[in-house]
Amino acid sequence: MSVRNIPNEDTSAMKTAGHTVFQTKMGFAGFAWGNAGITRLCLPEKSRTAVERRLSGHGAAVDSPRAQAAELVARIEAYFEGNMIDFSDVEVDLAGMEAFRLDIYAAARRLRFGEAVTYGELARRAGHEGMARETGVALGANPVPLVVPCHRIVAAGGRIGGFSAPGGSATKQKMLELEGVQIGPPPSAQQSFGF
Repeated sequence: MSVRNIPNEDTSAMKTAGHTVFQTKMGFAGFAWGNAGITRLCLPEKSRTAVERRLSGHGAAVDSPRAQAAELVARIEAYFEGNMIDFSDVEVDLAGMEAFRLDIYAAARRLRFGEAVTYGELARRAGHEGMARETGVALGANPVPLVVPCHRIVAAGGRIGGFSAPGGSATKQKMLELEGVQIGPPPSAQQSFGF
């Protein structure tokens, strides 16, 4: 896995609401933005039409986005090529969201590339210890996955846990593997008794 240095321009400068759809190595992805930042992000799907449908109602489609949106497209494409990309500086617009969800999303955004924690641990880091189930619900409604990296939150006991994006937990596992994270019990140290 290589580290790719892509400039971090100020994405808050996207002043007109709109959305864009583009192709990555895992399929078609897209995101929408408003005056304050990214409002929705769609992880890769098999068809452009599916992503367009999910982004309908989120501003006009923009085939050649402005520099700030084009820079984010490049960063997302690089991520799905297996490059270590940090999205923690991307401005998001989560206006109207309840305080609990904002706390959970903020804690998730502090996770580094390749760092996975359990739902319970994320709840604790967000100041809501004992609220693992509610944390899972909040992450299931995350409007900007990847930027709020909900794929990095796993179930206790070495299980992958759920994922509300297209492809479900298989997509989550692929994204974690891109980051070098293996989920599941380690292979047995002793395969046989060869006496």
